[in-house]
Amino acid sequence: MDPVPAPLDLQSRLLYRDALMLVLDKPAGVAVHRGPKGDRPGEINLEQFFGQLAFGLPRPPSLAHRLDKDTSGCLVLGRHRKALETLGELFKRGRVDKTYWAVVEGGPDAEEGLIDKPLGRRDAQRGWWMKHDENGLPSQTRWRVAGRSVDAAGKALTWLALEPLTGRTHQLRVHCAGEGWPILGDPIYGSAPRQGGTPLHLHARSIVVPLYKNKDPVRVEAPPPAHMRERLAACGWREDQPA
Repeated sequence: MDPVPAPLDLQSRLLYRDALMLVLDKPAGVAVHRGPKGDRPGEINLEQFFGQLAFGLPRPPSLAHRLDKDTSGCLVLGRHRKALETLGELFKRGRVDKTYWAVVEGGPDAEEGLIDKPLGRRDAQRGWWMKHDENGLPSQTRWRVAGRSVDAAGKALTWLALEPLTGRTHQLRVHCAGEGWPILGDPIYGSAPRQGGTPLHLHARSIVVPLYKNKDPVRVEAPPPAHMRERLAACGWREDQPA
């Protein structure tokens, strides 16, 4: 008999709640929804537990956008259909500001810059694997160096703050790898093994949503996950001094 997956306590991971929107601190390693072939035995996905977040409404919330399975951090949910329509339009029009933290292998020579390279499918059989493609969809990522370090083996690491100006699949992972500094722990675009290696060091640090007229945008931050803290600290991060 397949093992029964342990439930997630999503209420303990709630970063923000109002009448329209919830923001969760998504754990790394958990898919946001079932894959096209379903979950593997013993696996879970976040949507399975959205019933915990109804808070008196007749239906649970729904995803307003998505994060990769191995990415942690701020995940936005709409609490009902009208809220989802509003949030969907904000994401579609690029009005939601997102900042990710990544630790990359090596790093850029400059302190900030813009990656402007279109992306297309790398493999028709794996529609979510992407590559640089001059005939692909426009894709832009703004980046800034937040800190640097060298590990005990003499390997350079860089802490980057990344702002995706477009929302393509795997955009940050492909853009960083294409520049020669893949995200640490990336088994698809970097050098990490598929299993048993360092977890992906990519975290949706903050999100800014202009949800209400005549009010300041909603700003939410997610604390770095445990698996990123050691290398972030080596690069200069301190809990009381956010980048």
